[in-house]
Amino acid sequence: MRGIRSVSVVIPAKDDAVALAGCLTALASQSRPADEVVVVDNGSSDDTARVAVRAGARVVRCDRDGIPAASAAGYDAASGDLLLRLDADCRPSPEWIERMLNAFEADPAVGAITGGARFVDGPRWLRAPLAALYLLSYAAVTFPALGHLPLFGSNLALRRSVWLNVGQAVHRDDPEVHDDLDLAFHVGERHAIRYRTGLSMGISMRPFGDAGSFGHRIGRGIHSVTVHWPRDFPPCRWIRLGAARMAARRGRTPAHPGAPASR
Repeated sequence: MRGIRSVSVVIPAKDDAVALAGCLTALASQSRPADEVVVVDNGSSDDTARVAVRAGARVVRCDRDGIPAASAAGYDAASGDLLLRLDADCRPSPEWIERMLNAFEADPAVGAITGGARFVDGPRWLRAPLAALYLLSYAAVTFPALGHLPLFGSNLALRRSVWLNVGQAVHRDDPEVHDDLDLAFHVGERHAIRYRTGLSMGISMRPFGDAGSFGHRIGRGIHSVTVHWPRDFPPCRWIRLGAARMAARRGRTPAHPGAPASR
């Protein structure tokens, strides 16, 4: 397999100029800089695009409403062998890109990698336990639906070849879908998803500040699962993935369903 020669960072953003400026500053201080940073301006009315340009990012305009459309547009436009994804209000540690790259190079069979998070705002005493509860709850709720690990949209990376393999299948036209959960459904059927420690990402507590907004996120999560039914109704998906894994162990197919059969 050809090694990873270039890295692109994709940031979907809408009316988030102030937060984006902080994110781009953190990306500029990486121990291994990105070869390109793609900011997808999802119809902003503020200075989001100008902030991105001033920071040296490449701006892609996406007028189709919703994060799924913006994320997909960013992945489509990115040229790197490895595509990293985070949000405008994220604060990556200085080694984030380097550690993500090292994780892929250490495991040539992996298709996508996701990491953890830490809150950078809100009450200090609540940051660590709430972040742990948030991520563990997300994994616990989504694992049964997926049959494997989920992807966390504020801290994920996938090979460009993987995106080219699944990009036409994602629900990019549905703004009520969580793009990371939708992506996990498609990537996890064909490629290995791994969680790696040491990739902690600084995230905002903003989603927890409004009960209505948080409730909407839960509703979107349910929709993100059921939109894949009936094909991916959990028992059906478990059986299909389990059969593919058993066949792989017998040497009849590669380890991940959806990949080409071995000769």
